[in-house]
Amino acid sequence: MQGLFFEEGDGVHLVLRFAVVILGFWTAWRTGKAVAEGWGGLATVVIYTLLLGVVMRFLHYALFQGPFISPFYYVIDVVLLLAFSISGFRIRRTRQMVQNYYWLYESASAFSWKKKD
Repeated sequence: MQGLFFEEGDGVHLVLRFAVVILGFWTAWRTGKAVAEGWGGLATVVIYTLLLGVVMRFLHYALFQGPFISPFYYVIDVVLLLAFSISGFRIRRTRQMVQNYYWLYESASAFSWKKKD
């Protein structure tokens, strides 16, 4: 039986799959924050996330005997990982801009900043 997020499913692997997914999301979040802390750009986040998607495909292949080369599942993995990595990047970049240039910018939301009046 084919699933949307996983190749196959049974009760034995659910806890391990959950741990792998959480590990992937946390790694993507930290990747976005690390690029922002190094003052890197969003293109760097995307490149690192594409590589992280390959790693996640390998984990699914090695642990769950899923297909390693599967464009469908790779795209799903990358889209979900990009959501977390870009969120980590934008939140950290907003904090950087507001803290380092406090006389110029103030926080507009968790993901953006604006010029002070």
